[in-house]
Amino acid sequence: MSTVVTPTPTPTPGAAPARGSFLANPWARWGMIVLGAIILMSALRVITGANDLDSSGAIAAAFGLAVPIALAGLGGLWCERAGVVNIGLEGMMILGTWSSAFCAYHWGPWVGILGGALGGLVGGLIHAIATVYFGVDHIVSGVALNIIGLGVAKYLASRFFTGLPGGGPTQSPPLEYAPSLSLPGIGDPLLTLERKHIFFVSDLAAIVRGLTTNVSVLTLITLGLFIATWYVLWRTAFGLRLRSVGESPAAAESLGVNVYKYKFLAVLASGSLAGLGGAFLTLVASNLFRDGQTGGRGYIGLAAMIFGNWRPGGLLAGSALFGYTDAIRLRAGGQSVHAVLLLVAVLLLLIGLWQLFRRGRVVQGVLALVVAGLTAWWYFAADTVPNELAGTLPYVTTLLVLAFAAQRLRMPAADGLVYRKGEGH
Repeated sequence: MSTVVTPTPTPTPGAAPARGSFLANPWARWGMIVLGAIILMSALRVITGANDLDSSGAIAAAFGLAVPIALAGLGGLWCERAGVVNIGLEGMMILGTWSSAFCAYHWGPWVGILGGALGGLVGGLIHAIATVYFGVDHIVSGVALNIIGLGVAKYLASRFFTGLPGGGPTQSPPLEYAPSLSLPGIGDPLLTLERKHIFFVSDLAAIVRGLTTNVSVLTLITLGLFIATWYVLWRTAFGLRLRSVGESPAAAESLGVNVYKYKFLAVLASGSLAGLGGAFLTLVASNLFRDGQTGGRGYIGLAAMIFGNWRPGGLLAGSALFGYTDAIRLRAGGQSVHAVLLLVAVLLLLIGLWQLFRRGRVVQGVLALVVAGLTAWWYFAADTVPNELAGTLPYVTTLLVLAFAAQRLRMPAADGLVYRKGEGH
């Protein structure tokens, strides 16, 4: 009897890990990414001497800058998974900043958090009526909503905050900060360990301390919302129907799905999440409402959502990247930014090699290596980065990583398309 030997298939470059392997588990992959990032940052700190790169203060500041962007991006994810483009995230955030300040001034920070979600919900309602029921172009509706939100917030601020102690036409009176929490008993020991500057150990201690000391309840709520979004959209029948509406509304309708209802609910959820981002700015990042407070974070949140390929995990990573680079710029200026140049060069080097040898993409790989070489040359040729250029670091870093690493972006198939009931029949 002859024995049939089945040849082992040769792995395709860039193929997903085999089922059953360690890296097939997404939690394992993310764990490896986080561990690698900590080792890389620790090595960078030792080489450059920039000890503030991953200090507990820098990590806490990064969280403070990333959360409002993440909330705006999460709102965009809900909206676009249902097929509605949401350029109006900025306007929804603006409405959330005013409404949270108004509610917090009169009834305290907890009601202020709810007020922020309610203000964003109003913006979501406007966008939903315009795009879902009246078929207005999504981009036009979003841009109009941003203008409306800015104008309404200016008017309401001048109407309700003028004459109050510390208030005026462009800002609210001082507000009570949202509550924060700390894990007891570990802050001081971790700080002591952080100050020893031991490779990896001190860096890990700094990160843990930054994530467990004076953490706002709104930050914890945000993390819970990311987990809930993943579960609802990818593990429930409701989420499957909502995502089917964003992929093929005609096919979803033929199966009995109420396309209008799911689009409407998604846009309302989007507005509430963006409004929570506005509440974070007034009750956590500061303790008052100010005109122009959002600073374009709604647009950045939309970019972070695209960076994350319309998925919660990628969106959170993109928001963290932007928040971290912005925190480094604000905390230490040109010196830390100069150290980050070496980090960017290493990241682009790894991306270039990955594109060449794992993806087989010669053009992208070579371009990434060239830019990595130029960035490394800048690092070794200069001692610091001018403050005028340091301010561009978050945007440049995000664009470079997005350009060279994110080559498999896929938006929902029906995203941005105006749908009319029954048009698929």
